Parts: sequence; structure tokens; C-alpha cells
Amino acid sequence: MEISGLPVELWRLILSYLRLPDLGRCSLVCRAWHELILSLDNTRWRQLCLGCIECRHPNWPNQPDVEPQSWREAFKQHYLASKTWTKNTQDLESSNCFYLFRRRKDRRVLCVGPGCEFDNLRSALASASTYDRIVLLPGVYEEHSEIVLKVPVEIMGRGKLGDVALLVSMDQHCPTMRLCNLVFMPAWFTPVVYRTTSGHVQFDNCNFENGQLQIHAPGTCQVKFCTFNQSTINFHSVAICILENCEFSGSENASVTVEGCPSLDRNWACRHLTTLAKSRSVSLRAPESARHSVSKCEGWGHPLIRTCEIVVDGENQSHLRPASKTQTVLKKACEKDSDVSGNLNTAQKGEAMTLDADSSDTDSSTSSENEEDIQSMYKLPYQAHSLSHMLAKVIHSKPQTNGLTALQNDRELKTLQQELQKDKEAQSLTNSLQGCLIRKCLFRDGKGGVFVCSQGQARLEGSVFRDLTYAVRCIQNSKIIVLKNDIHHCKTSGIFLRLAAGGLIADNDIHSNCEAGVDIRKGANPLILCNKIHRGLRSGIVVLGNGKGIIRSNQIYGNKEAGIYILYNGNPIVSGNHIFQGLAAGIAVNENGRGQIIENVIQENQWGGVDIRRGGDPILKSNLICCGHSDGVVVGERGKGLIEGNTIYGNKGCGVWIMSSSLPHITNNQIGHNSIYGVAVFCRKDDANDYLANQGGNENFNDEGEAANWENDLDSEDECFTSRRPISVALVESNSINHNGAAGLYVKSSEALNIIANAIHANHDSGVAVLQSTQLTRIANNSVSCNSLGGILIEAECRVELRGNGIYDNSSHGVASKGDGVITENDIIGNHGCGLKLLQAADMKVTKNRIQSFRDYGIAMLDQTKGLVQENLIFQGKSQKTILQQVSSAEDCIVQNNKLLVFRKKSDAAWTLENPPARPHIEGTARGVSVSRNSQKVTTMTTRIAARVDGGCYNNGSIFCTIV
Repeated sequence: MEISGLPVELWRLILSYLRLPDLGRCSLVCRAWHELILSLDNTRWRQLCLGCIECRHPNWPNQPDVEPQSWREAFKQHYLASKTWTKNTQDLESSNCFYLFRRRKDRRVLCVGPGCEFDNLRSALASASTYDRIVLLPGVYEEHSEIVLKVPVEIMGRGKLGDVALLVSMDQHCPTMRLCNLVFMPAWFTPVVYRTTSGHVQFDNCNFENGQLQIHAPGTCQVKFCTFNQSTINFHSVAICILENCEFSGSENASVTVEGCPSLDRNWACRHLTTLAKSRSVSLRAPESARHSVSKCEGWGHPLIRTCEIVVDGENQSHLRPASKTQTVLKKACEKDSDVSGNLNTAQKGEAMTLDADSSDTDSSTSSENEEDIQSMYKLPYQAHSLSHMLAKVIHSKPQTNGLTALQNDRELKTLQQELQKDKEAQSLTNSLQGCLIRKCLFRDGKGGVFVCSQGQARLEGSVFRDLTYAVRCIQNSKIIVLKNDIHHCKTSGIFLRLAAGGLIADNDIHSNCEAGVDIRKGANPLILCNKIHRGLRSGIVVLGNGKGIIRSNQIYGNKEAGIYILYNGNPIVSGNHIFQGLAAGIAVNENGRGQIIENVIQENQWGGVDIRRGGDPILKSNLICCGHSDGVVVGERGKGLIEGNTIYGNKGCGVWIMSSSLPHITNNQIGHNSIYGVAVFCRKDDANDYLANQGGNENFNDEGEAANWENDLDSEDECFTSRRPISVALVESNSINHNGAAGLYVKSSEALNIIANAIHANHDSGVAVLQSTQLTRIANNSVSCNSLGGILIEAECRVELRGNGIYDNSSHGVASKGDGVITENDIIGNHGCGLKLLQAADMKVTKNRIQSFRDYGIAMLDQTKGLVQENLIFQGKSQKTILQQVSSAEDCIVQNNKLLVFRKKSDAAWTLENPPARPHIEGTARGVSVSRNSQKVTTMTTRIAARVDGGCYNNGSIFCTIV
């Protein structure tokens, strides 16, 4: 018949009454009929699939409401399952024709039950031949001794699932078996309901109640659409087994245990199962879906981290998504920086505060136009000093730097496909199919999900683990591959790895667990890629007890404690992750934890972006740490570590917060637009209890009763990183510290500190404020410029050495000191207050500096100041004030051999800083002393001025200053 003779809808109605064989014949008529049969997918094929007693919904048990891609394909797989258990390759190789003939001719159906040929299962098995089918009528069948299966047969229950129950213990000694539509319960004499040690067994649509299923190598099994209620499966050294679409609930131990290294001794079914596993395993070749472009996460009102772009003036941003709260903060900061009106702006409540640079930041002046020419005569250019490259972009009010630009270009999370392309080890792990394959299963309401031990191997794909004590536990050199699973609401941690365990944990959704999402310790070394780990009641990932691992390209957010917590010699590599919106620290390194923390985006965490304490000694490199609700980086009591090349931006606390009992090395970081200090060093100790209560330091690291005696558990290895140089004093060097809400660098310390070669620029208070320094604070070769108050402030009783700094264009005094120490070989130029102001009982040795102030004294010595002011070069400013003011009444005060330069004519050439050029001078840059002819034109008259100091001076003599 021609299909065109009737409407398609009528054909579909007619064909819906056909049986399966008739549908097959119709599909062979012609292409049009074939297409017509295929179009019955949601009608007749769905009916056939759901009406078969051997079948359940193709997406059971996790997504029973989701339609499969094809009901016909699902029914085909169910139908073929009844055939594949007989694919004995040894028989096929011996005689294909005889094998097929024997199956068709000799296969019988034996019925067991009331009124049938056999009253019990044992008698039917005794009479069965190879590949016969034994059908059990509804009822309960109990055997009082173990049944030994010697002939491969198929045992099937008739009726609905649950109508046929077996109280038996079976031991398989034949090559293959299939059991379908049965309920298994243990006999009175053993909890084991089924065991095989050599052959292959296939379970379809069965229930297991309070029993155990044991598979020993070289035996294999395939279990599909089965329910395990308070029942377990134990695999011992299996080469390959498959569990698909099964439900496990109420287990008192692990629902699935995989023990022992996969056996090399394999049975006939291994090749078939391997092919089947490859065909059904998670495909990673297709492009990743919108999972990696999710704009909103559950429970959060604004987009995820990847939409947080730092907007650069003048660049086309049309390709970006709508800005998040964080993006708005950063954009406002950029806009405010580009405003050179001189106003000081404060961010709105709830946002990170950003501040404009002082008008001097752009070399402008508050003087009138008529005075500009006069001021230019006194201007000493300093822009060519050795740190000028660090200020080039800051001066133009753009927050981007080389480090930030690189992070912007590479801040998108990599997909799993991208990770696999560059990581051969991850590719190898992904393609591994040994051991036990668990797909699309549900584990719920029990103690454990999957337990892998003693070099066992398991692969978990697309399964759901919920409301368990733990989901996955892997120990003793075992290997586990966990792909695309949903692990949530576990009573402890989601995934445990112990005792040199390893493997791949990738593309999972791990959330809402009572402890860590992933717990790594005792030498475990997994690869953790592209997971979402969020909303945990404690930390996202914990690494301790010499645990290692590579943690890369994960989203870790919304956890109650640290996103990643490293302690007790934990030593992971953490790179390329987005860690955000945590309720404590982004990353916490504590209790001698180590690790390499590289190129992560850490933002919007309630506590420090990175928190290092109690012997923590990580490498923190090239991270973007921004928009936190507290400090960017916290180095607490006894914290250490190398903090290098990070961009620490827009945090509501300090950029870096350091305790004086710590020993960090902070170098080459961009620290800007933080609401309080850029870098703050405090002398007070931690309140340990308060900190632990908030940061997760009191996390229960006992592992289900396991003693936490870490002194005995730590390995003897002591890895060191060759790129790190040892330091004995906390060191802050080569950082750009700019546009912070208070002082750029704030020191209130009881221990020595070295501040070397930093560019401290346009902060909303002093550049450097030293309020307490009982040990020596060494401030050398820094550029301190354009800060809203003074350049460097030193309070009473502080010990400070200032050497080789360039202190330029600050809105108050260049250096104001009430303390003790040395100020030598600095350039203190163009500041709006005094160049150097000594107050109260300051006792400073001031030598070989070049000093100028536009509007105030070059050097002012007041109160009980004492010390030595000698061999300084002091340039006159435009103010008519005396160049040097000395009203100190101290007896021990010497001012001698200083040179004062003044202008006599407007036609005189502008001054320059030569012999040497403008400071600071840093090794590796052009630091040579200029030998060019001095172009300064000065008066030839030399005048001697007697400057008597009230109260006497050293040697009771006068001090003479030479005016050249």
C-alpha cells in the first residue's frame, strides 16, 4: 500500500496495534515505511518499552520524568539484553553454525510453580539444558541449602516485579547466567544470595533485600535496573563489571565495595563488557554544554565569577555579559581613576571603596595659571627613576597591569575537554575502563556509596549520591574515576581519598555536604578538574596529612568555611580555579600546610581571599584576589610563604594583612583600590579560638573514629621549591601599592621588617606609616609618590632606616619622623609640606639626601629633636620660607655641611636630579651616575651663614651651611 493513501495520523493509529515482529517486518518494506515506523517513537515504541516486565523507565532511578532521546532505542537495548548473556565467544569460535542451530532447536522453557511441571527451582535446574529458560510463577521459593549452578540458564519471574521471591544462596560454576524480574532475599544460613568466581552473570530488573552479591575474578557481572535495599555488592579483583541504572538504599556499610587490583585472568565476557562500557561511557569529545557558561548559581542573586570583568577605558566590551555587582565595582573604580578633578570619591555602601589619586598624580597643580611658569622653574623631574615602569599605567589611572591583563585574557574556566586536550595523564585516566563501571545509579539513605580499596579500580559516571554518610571512599593505592556525578547532603565529606589513592574527579556537582566536598589526606594524589563544589557546611576541598593532588578549573563557591583548606603538610597544586562567595576564606593554609596556588580567581569571600597561618608556607602566585568583603591576603601568626605576582584589588579590608610573628615574602604584586591599607603589618597575636571558630580551623579531621595523630602520620619528605630564596625577616619588595583607602603600607610591628623597591602611589593617606617598630624597619629603594597625606610617617619610639627612596609629590610632608634611625641617600622632592620634618624627641641621622619642598621648609627640626643633619642637598621651593628651619632645643643636635640651592633669575635653567639620577636605583636597571656637565646655573657668590642652635650643639660650635 502507498502511504500517501491515508493520512499519517491514521497510519500511526493503525500501526499502534501491531506486535513487535510485525513492526519489524513493516520497517523492511521500503524507506517510506521505515520512516513511518520510526515516527512511532513516542507512541507504540513507548508502549512496548514500558509494557515489558523486564524493563523499567530508561532514565530510572534518577530521572524517571525525563523522556529518553529515543524510546525505540531504549527498547532495543532492553531486548538485546536478553540475548547478550549467551554471547560465549568460545562456542562461537568452535562452530558458529552449530551454536546458532543448537540455540534455536534445543532451547526450552521450564515452568516452576503450582500446577507446573516442577515444584521448586532446584528440580528445574537439575533438568535444564544449556541456555534453557526457567520461568517462576508468582510465589516465594525457599531453598534450605546452597544451590550450585552448573549449567548456563536464564531464570525469570512471571508477573510484576515483587511477585516472585527467592530465599536462596546461589553459587555459580558455569560460564554464564541471566536472572530477571526476581526478588532475592538471603537464606537463613548465609547473607550471601549470589556468588560467582569464574563465570559471567547478568541481572535485569531484580530486587535484592538484605543480602550480599559477591563477584570474584575472573568472574564478571552486568547489573541493570535493579534495586538494592540494605544490600551490598562486593567485587574482588574484577577485570571489568558494569552496574547501570540501579538504586542502592539503606546500607549499613558501603553499598558497593571494589577490592583488589584488576585481575589479568579474564573470562569470555570481558571483551563484550569492555565494548559495551566504551559505547555507553561518558563521551568527552562533544563540546561542553552551557554548564561552563552558567550565569547564575542556585541560591545566589547575581552572576558567577566569570562575568566579573575589569573594564578598561576605551576598549570595546560589547562581547561581555551584563555586569555583576563585582564588575560594577571594578568599572566604577576605573571611571573614578580616570577623573582627574581632584575629588576624593568613596564607593557607595556595600561596595569596595575606590579613591582618586591626588591632583599631583597627573602632574597638575592647585596654583593659578600665572604661577605655573614660576612653579615649573622649581620643578625637579623624577619620572625616569628605576621604578617608573611600575607607575606608567597607574599614573594614567588604569587599574590594569601586565599581571591583570594576563589574568583577564585567561580568566575563563577551562572546560573538561580543554583540560583533557592539554593533559595526557587526564586523558589516560578518562579512557581507563578497568575494574567496576557504575553508571546512572542512585545511592541514598545509607552509610556509604562506593568503597574502593587495596589497589581496586572503579569508574563512576552520571550517578547521584545523596543523604549518605559518605559518597565515595578510595584508599590503599586504589584508583577511582568520578565523572559527571551529583554528590550532595552527605553527613560527612562527599569524597574521601586516603593512603596514596589517586584518580580523576571531574565535572561533578558536589554540594551541601556536612563536611568537605572532597577530603584528601595521607599521600592521596588525585586530579580534580572542572567540578562545581558549593554550599558545603564546611570547606569545599580539604588537603591534609601529606595529601597532594592537582586541583584545576573548578568552581568553588558558597561554602561555609574555606573554599580550599590546606593543613598538616598538605601539598596540592591549585591552579585556574574560580573560588568565590565563600562565607570564610577563599583558600586557607594552616598548620604547616604548603602547596602551589597559581592563577586562580578568588573573589567576594567573606574572610581573607587567602589566609595563611600557623606554619602555613604556600607559593601564592599570579592569582586575581579581588572584591573580598575583608582582606585580600592574610598572613597570620607564624604564617610564611611566597606571595608573588598577584593582583589584589578592590577588597573591602586591606590588600595584604600581616602579623609581625609571621615571615612572608611578598613580591611583585599589584595591590590597589582596597578600602583600607594596601599592606598592613600588625604586632598583635591571633585570638586562636575566635579565628578557628570562624575559619574552619576546628574542623573535625577525625575520619569516622580514626585517630588524628598527625605527628606520627606525616611523611619524611620535605619538598622545597628552588625558585624560593630563604629569608630571615619578613620582606615586602617590588610591589605596586596604589589607590588604597588608607596608608599604602601601614606598620605597627614588634619585629624586624624589610620594605624594599616598592612603588607606593596615590593612596588616600600616607604612603608609608610606621606607628610601632621596636625592631628595625628597613625602607629602602622605594618610590613613594602622590599620596593624599605624607610620603612616610614615623611615630615616636620607632626604629627606621630610610635609604635610597624617592619620595615625590605627596600632599603633606615628604618624611615626618618622631622616631629614631637613619635617613640617608633619599630624594625627597616636590612634596606639599616640609621635605623632612623632625618632631618631638626624634633622633635621626640625616645624611646625603636631596630635599625640596614647594611650599614649606626643606628640613624642619622642632621640639626636642636631636641627631645629625649633614651633607644634604636642599633645593629651594617657590615658597619664600627659609629653606631650613631649626628650632630644636636639644643639645645633641648637629646641622652641618649641607648645601642649599636657590634661584636668582627666572632665566636660570631648570634643575635636574643628576649624579646620581632620580632615586630609587634598583639592581638590574640603569643606575649609573651621570657624568654629564652640570647644567645648573647658580650664583657665584658664596655666603656664610651662622646658624646658631638654641641650647647648644655637638662640640659646642656653630654650624655653617653653604649656599652655592
